[in-house]
Amino acid sequence: MAAPAEVTRILADAREVLEIEGRAVLAQRSALDAGFVAAVRRLRELIGKIVVIGVGKSGLIGRKLSATFSSLGMPAVFLHPVEFQHGDSGALMPGDVVLALSHSGETEEVKRILPMIRSLGAGVIAMTGRRSSYLGRTADITIVTPVAREACPYNVAPTASTTVMLATGDALAVAAARLRGFRREDFARLHPAGRLGKLLTLRVRDVMRTGAANPVVKSGSSVMDALRIMSRTRLGATSIVGPQRLLVGYFTDGDLRRCIQKDPRILVRRIDQVMTRSPRTVGPDELLSAAQATMKRYHCDNVPVTDARGRIIGILDERDILQEGL
Repeated sequence: MAAPAEVTRILADAREVLEIEGRAVLAQRSALDAGFVAAVRRLRELIGKIVVIGVGKSGLIGRKLSATFSSLGMPAVFLHPVEFQHGDSGALMPGDVVLALSHSGETEEVKRILPMIRSLGAGVIAMTGRRSSYLGRTADITIVTPVAREACPYNVAPTASTTVMLATGDALAVAAARLRGFRREDFARLHPAGRLGKLLTLRVRDVMRTGAANPVVKSGSSVMDALRIMSRTRLGATSIVGPQRLLVGYFTDGDLRRCIQKDPRILVRRIDQVMTRSPRTVGPDELLSAAQATMKRYHCDNVPVTDARGRIIGILDERDILQEGL
């Protein structure tokens, strides 16, 4: 077990790193200027793709940013400057925009390919810590990301500078996506899998239970009839319908428990006497996430699904939502 003094030192070092990097990111808000605005406007007019380049830690940040741009509707790829000189330059086309990352702005591998980029007709947006650097001076648009110091105790290892570069790249991507009119529906189209995709795309009709799995009894049936249907479908609830399958009521096992305490003969009563009239419902085309919010708000384990005319077409159960990972 670590000595108390060692624990104190470990936590102090970690908190200092977080404080330095946090201050650096907040300071970047004031560093944003006309260059950032110009970069956002340039990406609004993007007709090709974004080609992100960088070496070392900047290259790792670049890989992440290329994924962020793509996820927000701006096609992007990462190209390593060395591979760029050995055939990967074929991926660069007129109409593309190069986002060049280098904190010093003097990275030789990046400087070496800038003339090649220009000869291929692509514009260059630089993200660098020094406007006066080679990259800062020669780019079409320059975003400056200065940091007072790195979080490394020797002020050498890229730490605060890469954090600021990452955060500024995210800001660039989000601001450009908004200016381009990127919508919630667009995000859903690009993220069909996983929890995010399901939240934005899954509808009630995709998971609701229908047919024999949907417990329904007719108005006038006994509570015992309703209980049999509820037991068969294992849902603990049933919809009650009138003519043309119009929903007239809803009955749950919770209702049964409450009623049986007051009326020992509840099982032979007509379901119409004890059902909940005008119950909460959801529509088949509602987003599953919205239906889930409704169920949570009204403390429902399940809810009937009706069409526009009020006819019962299914039931949505909390367990089916959980199985979708929501």
